[in-house]
Amino acid sequence: MSLTPKLLQQGAAGSARPVYIEDVFSTWLYTGNGSTQTITNGIDLSGKGGLVWIKNRSTQDFGNTRNHWLFDSARTAGNSLYTNSTSTENTVFAGLIPFGSTGFSINTGDDNLNGTGANVYSYVSWTFRKQRKFFDVVTYTGNGSAPRNIAHNLGSVPGCIMIKRTDTTGTWTVYHAGIGNTKALFLNADSATDTNSAYWNNTTPTSSVFTLGGTFSDINASGGTYVAYLFADNAGGFGLTGNENVISCGSYTGSGAAGNPITLGYEPQWLLVKGIDTTSSWMLTDTMRSMSVTDNGQLYANISYSENIMSFPIVYPTATGFAFGSGASNYNLSSSNYIYIAIRRGPMKVPTTGTSVFAPTTYVPNGAASRKISTSPSFPVDLAFFNERSRTGYTGTWVNDRLRDVKKVTYIFNGQFDEEDNLYTFEAFNNDGVVLNGSGYNSSGTSGVVLWLFRRAPGFFDEVCYTGTGSTRTVTHNLGVVPELMIVKRRSGSETGGVVKYWFVYSSALGNTKCVFLNTTDNSQSTGVWNSTTPTSSVFTVENNYVNYSGDTYVAYLFASCPGVSKVGTYTGNGSTQTINCGFAAGARFVLIKRTDSTGDWYTFDTARGIVSGNDPFLKLNTITAESSSYDAVDPDNSGFIVNNDATNFPINVASATYIFLAIA
Repeated sequence: MSLTPKLLQQGAAGSARPVYIEDVFSTWLYTGNGSTQTITNGIDLSGKGGLVWIKNRSTQDFGNTRNHWLFDSARTAGNSLYTNSTSTENTVFAGLIPFGSTGFSINTGDDNLNGTGANVYSYVSWTFRKQRKFFDVVTYTGNGSAPRNIAHNLGSVPGCIMIKRTDTTGTWTVYHAGIGNTKALFLNADSATDTNSAYWNNTTPTSSVFTLGGTFSDINASGGTYVAYLFADNAGGFGLTGNENVISCGSYTGSGAAGNPITLGYEPQWLLVKGIDTTSSWMLTDTMRSMSVTDNGQLYANISYSENIMSFPIVYPTATGFAFGSGASNYNLSSSNYIYIAIRRGPMKVPTTGTSVFAPTTYVPNGAASRKISTSPSFPVDLAFFNERSRTGYTGTWVNDRLRDVKKVTYIFNGQFDEEDNLYTFEAFNNDGVVLNGSGYNSSGTSGVVLWLFRRAPGFFDEVCYTGTGSTRTVTHNLGVVPELMIVKRRSGSETGGVVKYWFVYSSALGNTKCVFLNTTDNSQSTGVWNSTTPTSSVFTVENNYVNYSGDTYVAYLFASCPGVSKVGTYTGNGSTQTINCGFAAGARFVLIKRTDSTGDWYTFDTARGIVSGNDPFLKLNTITAESSSYDAVDPDNSGFIVNNDATNFPINVASATYIFLAIA
């Protein structure tokens, strides 16, 4: 099924309006300001209800105890609980954490939630909105008798239930489908499972009730007050058809070796993992902080420690689930058993505006640490291309992305280079832009920089990292439509040779037997790299050692034409002037053009530097030459863009020549 804006608006025939993961869950990073601030994450908490979970993650705060703070709509606003503690409900912030229709506010400068301290503190918040087949919050008063059924509105059988007594101290008692109805875990402790029929009366919860089996004071003391958080498990209910899963509560057995892929049927953005056989902390990781193929930012629900940044991947997302790195240690021990909660990566909605998924911007480096470059309107950045505009002979265009970790860089001009550690430009990719440090492309005294910032979204852009097998194979992606432009680069490995490390480009206009190279001027080449197989809406095919050498690692960027947002296309030059109609309403804000029947550079234009009726600033992705604005190469047009021709100086419209392009509105 094609993912189109029209279908998006209609939803399934005769059904209610579709719900997507971005409507009900958010990981939001913020910096404390010591006063008040509003977190606008797009989640309706005041109208729907839900849970906000906040943690001070600052590494400079390691010596202090900073609890996990939980606020929900079922209890008094601002009253908090701590997952890492048996403490009773804390009322100190009553009324100071109001829930809104597009997020929540923090009306305090307390260091635990919004402080500045001796250094600027950084925080993570996870928001769970109440929604059938995703999440529910229930409060009840204990009656001291068994069995006891507690009604809920999850609309499906819970995969996990977390219960906390609120009127006095008590452990967090956890039911999980992966351990069954005779056992329990404890969210505030690293202990293994405990077996007792008094927890759940040996009764599996249903889509309307869960059962308490005894009079344990932690779950059902007479007169005690309790809150329960319920998480669904592969219950569907989301997406255009209403049958897509967004949350899974599963289990797996460790292999003791890197890999051990766990299949969810989607790419996750958030994971909570716990070993159940022996002592093991509750590991929390997410893609906003760093759950990448190269490293992990870890927190633990049962520990008050600050964030631990691992320089290797413990667990990393795949297009269909998650897998483990060689440093997985306690979370992939051979023959050990584990449970998890996984939440799907968003967005699930097809974008309808280019500004929601792409931002061209320029800035002048100033040497300032933690410098924010915002996307407007805001969106989380997944991919960044950037280039110093007036400097010749440097490194040309750099490429960083979230899935490889923001501090990993590849260079387009230096296509022979593997991926490198780059600690000199990006500190982070946030929910609403990127954060630069004081060096690299933000060094004081260097010239202006252009940034092209992309967000992954169905029908527009997707990214996949994979490891070569040495034999023809398919690679799963989540673009949701057939890719029309694919850019594949080897990240690292042992294969050597002249073009092994080039940037290989597939274009639907050239077909599945040819490619061009992003780092050269070469015309299209006949090749077997795609196995003469056209990609589909779920997989693309790679064959030979250039893009699939056994054990080497690769990254692939996939683009498609998205109505009103992007256009991947081709045109034939007319030697004069012609309009390239992309179906846009207000013109292209970014254009990439490459001649394919003969040699030609990869020309880039954007509105941040100027797409105007006169001369236009341009850069070439395949060179390290400085920006030039000596020619009137392109002109604006509401439907897309106009190409002019200067066959000697700027050959992007030579008569009878063929070109491919990517344009973004």
